[in-house]
Amino acid sequence: MIRADLWLLLPEGEVDPRAVAALLCGSAAAVLALRWVGQRRIQEKMEQARRTRDLGLERMEKVAQRFKQQNPRIQAGHILSLPLVELAEKLKEGSLSPESVLYTYIDQALEVTWEVNCVTDFMQGCEEQLREVQRQKERGLLYGVPVSIKDHIGCKGHVSTGGLVQFLGRVEEEDSVIVQVLKRQGAIPFVKTNVPQSMINYDCSNLIFGQTVNPLNHKKSPGGSSGGEGALIAGGGSILGFGTDVAGSIRVPSSFCGLCGLKPTGFRLSIQGLASPIAGMKSVTGMVGPMARDVDSLALCMKALLCDDMFCLDPTVPPLPFDEEVYSSSAPLRIGYYDRDGYFQPSPSMRRAVQETRKLLQEAGHTLIPFTPPRIDYVVDELFTRGLFSDGAANLLDKFKGDIVDPNLKSQISSYRLPILVKRILALILKPVAYRTEFIAKWRELELNVMLCPALGPAFNKGYPGKLFAASSYTNLYNVLNFPAGVLPVTVVTEADEEELKNYRGHYSDPWDKRLREAVEGAMGLPVAVQCVALPWQEELCLRFMKEVETLARKRKRNVGPTDDDDDDIDDLDL
Repeated sequence: MIRADLWLLLPEGEVDPRAVAALLCGSAAAVLALRWVGQRRIQEKMEQARRTRDLGLERMEKVAQRFKQQNPRIQAGHILSLPLVELAEKLKEGSLSPESVLYTYIDQALEVTWEVNCVTDFMQGCEEQLREVQRQKERGLLYGVPVSIKDHIGCKGHVSTGGLVQFLGRVEEEDSVIVQVLKRQGAIPFVKTNVPQSMINYDCSNLIFGQTVNPLNHKKSPGGSSGGEGALIAGGGSILGFGTDVAGSIRVPSSFCGLCGLKPTGFRLSIQGLASPIAGMKSVTGMVGPMARDVDSLALCMKALLCDDMFCLDPTVPPLPFDEEVYSSSAPLRIGYYDRDGYFQPSPSMRRAVQETRKLLQEAGHTLIPFTPPRIDYVVDELFTRGLFSDGAANLLDKFKGDIVDPNLKSQISSYRLPILVKRILALILKPVAYRTEFIAKWRELELNVMLCPALGPAFNKGYPGKLFAASSYTNLYNVLNFPAGVLPVTVVTEADEEELKNYRGHYSDPWDKRLREAVEGAMGLPVAVQCVALPWQEELCLRFMKEVETLARKRKRNVGPTDDDDDDIDDLDL
């Protein structure tokens, strides 16, 4: 169009090549100048966001230092060592003050973020919330507990960036429902945490706040998209955090960072008030869920959230209170299991973690039944990928207008920008199936209670999650099925795992299989998790199963001898 317009400017019958060249050069220069101006505006917005973040960190430092000066005898180490259940009990009975706990965690969160770059926003209103909590007549289940919140979960007066420039400046007018319920239960949200750009990625890097690294090994990714949460909790800067999960975004960072994380059934918890780059998506269910250091913490959190306040604030949430009887049961379970899904070959430590856990469960009196997920390629290619981007990724790509793509996301975004015709040709190759019914029928036929399967891991080297989206098959299956699923660490990478990895060829011996080997190498001593799954609306059973696995893994740790290769490393994980 530019060239046609320029041609019209020339007198009829006269064509001066030099004039044309000059005009074209001038137009090109103008285009470049406009592009430069646009990028400069983007940079200014990002710089302003970083300045706001830095001011927040300075405030964190000031309030923490002031409290320590006024209370020099506070035993910070003791407070930080307490499990959530014990901490909540001490807060409720009054043997610990909410002030001592909040300011201790503010101080620790600051130390962790200086190390791994995980906090993006300090909620200065947490001090007012602290006073509000102390005025409440009834003490909720999370009375005085500091909690961290993933960037895009709405908090009044704060921006939910999603790692995107387009969302900068949009200050939330009210808290999301999940934050409202947390506050009513006495919790104190105090920081927001980093995410990858657009959150459709399981790394944790964006051009606004930069790369978050794994506190267990700075060469590794903390996972994503709830990677800032994973890094902060694993570093000791938070005792309870909240992430979201569309393809594994709670479970992957929990696996990479050695934490426990739960993806509930869709709509078991409210998702009102969450910013999203793929708003309107219905075929793949995203949800919010807790991340913590142990399973009891997840259970306490779910018990607190599944209350009348949640059901009243969001009537779309089914009024199903937490079933303590199911969680506390000790009845033997019928457990399906698989150590590979047939789509993406697991790393050696992933398979070993499942097989060792299977053996522990059998020895404990449970029944283990082999299971093969039916037609997993259809799940990933047809139901998940086409479901997630049923609009040709137009909604997602729209969020990148006026933005610069993070280098860690470029290969992924490039695939979404394929011409529509190419996407339609690809779609003709795939055939929709009634997969959920088929999967449940197989589950029922084997009379299963729960499922044991691999969790993606160990932690990937930085830059690799964006190149290995297909490896999320182990987690995105249960987003498609909308089953509750949780992960927890059970072992660590051993020298034998690293040796076996050298011979890894993968399922197809293609470039993606080669990348997986490169992604997980150099992970000696890092945590390896398993995934526990139940049928929809059975979060309590899923957590009960996770608790059983956690108990057996810890018992094994206590019983292993000092000559075992991974004994010291497992101790470090506090399984």
